[in-house]
Amino acid sequence: MPQPILKCPIGIGALATGLLAAAAYASDSAPAVQHDVVFTEYSPLSGSLELARRMLSPLTFAQLEREAKRKHVKLRDQPVDLANEKFALFVPPQAPAEGYALLVFIAPWQAAAVPRKWISALDRHGMILVTAANSGNTENVLERRIPLALLAAHNVMQRYPVDKERLYIGGMSGGSRVALRIALAFPDVFHALLLHSGSDRIGTAEAPLPSAGLFKQFQEMRLVYLTGENDRVNLDTDVGSRASLQYWCAYDIDVEPFPFAGHELAGARDFDLALTALGNHVPPKPDRLASCRAHREKEIGEQLQQVEDLIGRGKSRDARTLLQQIDIRFAGLAAPRSVELAQKLYVDPAP
Repeated sequence: MPQPILKCPIGIGALATGLLAAAAYASDSAPAVQHDVVFTEYSPLSGSLELARRMLSPLTFAQLEREAKRKHVKLRDQPVDLANEKFALFVPPQAPAEGYALLVFIAPWQAAAVPRKWISALDRHGMILVTAANSGNTENVLERRIPLALLAAHNVMQRYPVDKERLYIGGMSGGSRVALRIALAFPDVFHALLLHSGSDRIGTAEAPLPSAGLFKQFQEMRLVYLTGENDRVNLDTDVGSRASLQYWCAYDIDVEPFPFAGHELAGARDFDLALTALGNHVPPKPDRLASCRAHREKEIGEQLQQVEDLIGRGKSRDARTLLQQIDIRFAGLAAPRSVELAQKLYVDPAP
């Protein structure tokens, strides 16, 4: 199934030559850094069917199921073969009493390595960082980048004592946008999100909303933006992203612009501040959150009722068009009613 390409504001070639050089990757002699790590344990959450269920809108997932049934095919159990995958891993020498924090980091480039200048901050926070090779902006989002991140988290937790309340997802540039999609779909796994120099609006075809139960967990997630003060493209995108999040009742947002920087890796001090911000969860005010949720639920209900009315008046084409728009904007929040209406209309949205 073709996937939307998550575009980076500058070309992958520029990232490879500029950012990789600036990253100053930790060498093999750097303490507590492991290279070419191979994991062996699979997770049900990284399975193809579960990924499709969580990452696709309900009508698109329903279409996938119909097509699979019609063609008598089954999705692969797991989209990646861990025997062929490599990861880089930083583990602080001393485990905190409550367990390590864990940051799963999605890079825009292909190499799996830990930026040297981040190691002191990771060590101070008692935080493991894991990142996958061959998971850059040119890779397929659903078939590689997302399952590799989920498998990285699962395997690190199998090997080390991790405080699940300090399990974070993050990325840079295009990788940050993928991290946002993972945070939306897996808020029952990750508890905070680091958006380093890249963000998107949510409630779109590229970032569909999950089921109501999962979305309530996402709405209470800690969200930290870390972008260079001269990275105008992404600073502007961040503004739209944050406005979208607040519209959808996610308020625990922290902004950490770092000075004298464009589209580049944050330095040690600014990365350290971002890690501190990840752990400073501020629960939303209950009344504000309840009011916002009620407004969004009312909006969804009214639009679904419009579809019902159009069907009752025999305007199937208009009903189909509106229902597809609802599926893009509200996705899982409109289900299962949207799927029931689609069955009445035999809606078959474009993949």
